[in-house]
Amino acid sequence: MRKRFMPAVLLFVMIVAFAAVMAGCSSGPDYKIDVTKELYYQKEKASPFEIKVTENGKAVTGLSVSVELSMSNMDHGTVKAKFAEGKGGTYSADVKVPMNGKYEAVFTLEKDGKKTEKVISIEAAKPEGVAKVNGKWITNEDVTFYKLINRLQLEINREAAKKNYSGAQLDEELAYLDSQEKLAEDKNQLLTQIIRLRSMAMLAEEKGHKAEAAEVDAAVEKARGQYAQFPSAQALIKQYGEEKFWTVEKQQYKMIVLAQMVQKDLVDQAKKENPKAGDQEVYYQAQKKYEDLLVSQINSLKIEIL
Repeated sequence: MRKRFMPAVLLFVMIVAFAAVMAGCSSGPDYKIDVTKELYYQKEKASPFEIKVTENGKAVTGLSVSVELSMSNMDHGTVKAKFAEGKGGTYSADVKVPMNGKYEAVFTLEKDGKKTEKVISIEAAKPEGVAKVNGKWITNEDVTFYKLINRLQLEINREAAKKNYSGAQLDEELAYLDSQEKLAEDKNQLLTQIIRLRSMAMLAEEKGHKAEAAEVDAAVEKARGQYAQFPSAQALIKQYGEEKFWTVEKQQYKMIVLAQMVQKDLVDQAKKENPKAGDQEVYYQAQKKYEDLLVSQINSLKIEIL
């Protein structure tokens, strides 16, 4: 039988093609992408989106990262974004998607002249609020309620000022309260108030504290009595809805009672550490420890703000 031989040129072409395929399979690093801040759909608004890039379990820094997003089941075009590098291998961008749903995300990662593409599937959901603390939403209703609480305090302070001051001193006090209106309605300020209280309430529960129903009810009744002294406060509560207001207020006071338990622990600790200190010094030291503890607690939580 005559042996058949492959032409040398054809053999050479096949070897080159095989080598090219093999090179393509092993050309880039084996990066892994994890979503650390989910992408949300917000009408006519970009949302923060964050990923973490690792290789063999170690964070990868110094990358140039971009993404092209397209919907998996329908054609709404392509959304492109360039990421900024954060800490520990994280990269973030503000991304505006056309609607909620499933997306194919094609990432281009470049370092030292080498480009790698990674494709992952993500879901852009409609947000249930404006921020999350350890997975629990802070809703628009939460923010509205805190805005009301701030307005109540301002109105109470105005009424008190009118009772206690007159002339130039009254004008000065009222002007100051007027200047606080914008701050009392500032979204970032409101979120800070909510996050501070929730953080300390969570810490209290971690320490084994419990807010007993009787203690919470007593605190709510005390607040009810204070608001009853001021017609302007009563009018605002009525406008919001009295039953709704006191239902939400009870939830807030449960967290307030828990936070106060942490404060009491710190006061007791300060007294023990400084047995000869006066009350003012004790409370100063306790408040300082409280603020330090609050910062530490907030840093330990996963907080996402849209």
